[in-house]
Amino acid sequence: MSLATLLGTELPLLQAPMAGVQGSRLAIAVNQAGGLGALPCAMLSAEAIRAEVAAIRAQGAHPFNLNFFCHAPPSPDPAREEAWRRKLAGDYARFGLDPSTMPAGPGRRPFDADMLTLVRELRPPVISFHFGLPEESLLAPLREWGCRILSSATTVDEARWLEAHGVDAVIAQGLEAGGHRGLFLSEDLTTQIGTFALLPQVVAAVRCPVIATGGIADAAGVAAAMALGAAGVQIGTAFLLCPEADTSALHRAALLRPEAAHTALTNVFTGRPARGIVNHAMRTLGPMADDAPAFPLATAAMVPLRQAAEARGSDDYSPLWAGQNVAGARPAPAAQRIWDLARGFGPQEPPCLV
Repeated sequence: MSLATLLGTELPLLQAPMAGVQGSRLAIAVNQAGGLGALPCAMLSAEAIRAEVAAIRAQGAHPFNLNFFCHAPPSPDPAREEAWRRKLAGDYARFGLDPSTMPAGPGRRPFDADMLTLVRELRPPVISFHFGLPEESLLAPLREWGCRILSSATTVDEARWLEAHGVDAVIAQGLEAGGHRGLFLSEDLTTQIGTFALLPQVVAAVRCPVIATGGIADAAGVAAAMALGAAGVQIGTAFLLCPEADTSALHRAALLRPEAAHTALTNVFTGRPARGIVNHAMRTLGPMADDAPAFPLATAAMVPLRQAAEARGSDDYSPLWAGQNVAGARPAPAAQRIWDLARGFGPQEPPCLV
């Protein structure tokens, strides 16, 4: 069975879920152009997810993907969090902020029983996970309801683990990918390798379809992934400048600067390694900081700084998530980007918006 048949799409092309920079508008545009649109749910309330899914379904009977995180929530560590705030004291002073009065920032919620209840109501055709998989008691109902289950692997061992736990397809996430690394069996970053080194190893190691992601932003990249055995591709950074994305003006401007070629993995914004454009916070605090609070607790201390800086037109403390191939991000409609990418699959008809 082809990946497109498995997912119910015209093209074996998935839009990467990108929390904070996209919602239903981008997912709808991708769906209508023949790909699989995704909605990132880890930072959304049940009410917001329900409203976004309603918006997606109102624009056509297309399959779509709801994406969830499945990390283990860390135990609060007040001493470590206070030490992190002290480290940021000079940054707070820069904006006249009092760290003792800073409220907690938005977290990332793992998939749990409450989210399972919501999924039972919404019945999405596809569900994807980041950071492994939830426990079997949460997975079994999804299978019973007919949801296709995907998850990200950053190593061959993770791909084998995911297949053994019953995913329908593995997303092989190369080191080039923007946003959070999906690693879950080990936190050792030396295990992380590039897409075109990882992909053929994963294809050889598992029997289920493998989706390539990371650094793929044009037809040549798509063709290369398919030649190495991918069943399809997942694209993220290439959509960041599309009008249907919710990428902020500051983030869009950063993507268009020459400095956007400088990306790095950092944990200073959330406590977990994620790739973004290097900025002031990454240079002065990391990019990888051993003393950052555990994911997602580091977020709380950074949000006030981000808000204060952005109010002054600065992205010094903003997580400017992006992959290494930022040149692939272009200010064109999502349908046009998909048509450009689809040439890598071979001759295609232009996307028909419905």
